[in-house]
Amino acid sequence: MAESLEFSVVVPMHNESGNAGALIREIATALDGRSYEMIMVDDASTDDTRAVLAALKAEFPALRVLSHRKNAGQSRAIRTGARAARGRIIGTLDGDGQNDPADLPDLYRALTRTDAPEKLAMVMGRRGSRKDTAWKRFGSKFANAIRRRMLRDDCDDSGCGIKVIKRDVYMALPYFDHMHRYMPALIKADGHDVEFMDVNHRERGTGQSKYTNFGRLWAALSDLRGVTWLIRRRRNPDGADEI
Repeated sequence: MAESLEFSVVVPMHNESGNAGALIREIATALDGRSYEMIMVDDASTDDTRAVLAALKAEFPALRVLSHRKNAGQSRAIRTGARAARGRIIGTLDGDGQNDPADLPDLYRALTRTDAPEKLAMVMGRRGSRKDTAWKRFGSKFANAIRRRMLRDDCDDSGCGIKVIKRDVYMALPYFDHMHRYMPALIKADGHDVEFMDVNHRERGTGQSKYTNFGRLWAALSDLRGVTWLIRRRRNPDGADEI
């Protein structure tokens, strides 16, 4: 089964019991007819997310559920899912239902098309019309402007959770908390290309956002210094040849 899988969809979840069932059904509908797996990573939820996910396994054979013993954050949850993934290509979605699974096939096709640039490693969503509060959109726009100026990664929506990436490229990236917001810069620093595609964005289903503007900004300022250092210290040999 592992050899025949086209696609592994990884979804980090923390206290998303009200969104889990609908999101899994939408992913199954979007990828119907493909060889794929869904890997839901419960990041030590304090509600019944884990139980809801476990109950859905009987209905969806492609569903796998991993559960952290301790809360470790979104980046760690994605990493856990990616390490367990059996597909050559990984897709990611946020667990709150705001990313539309119907966009996954288009992102996948863009990454795997026959005329794709040789070094293309990720196609990332870009939310053209965000369904968030004005205050949240302002905070995101401000943080993105700073990040883009410092990292020059051509990404104007680093918070978009829907992405499709080659698993081997992702696994070679340095891991740190919040790394999911810096993947375009990290991938480019490793000598690969990234493309962006407009995607749908929806209202949150149930539950509450895990972030605040001030909390995100404080973390971003610290992360930016670290990511800038990482990029400056990396040396890319542009591949290696066996002789």
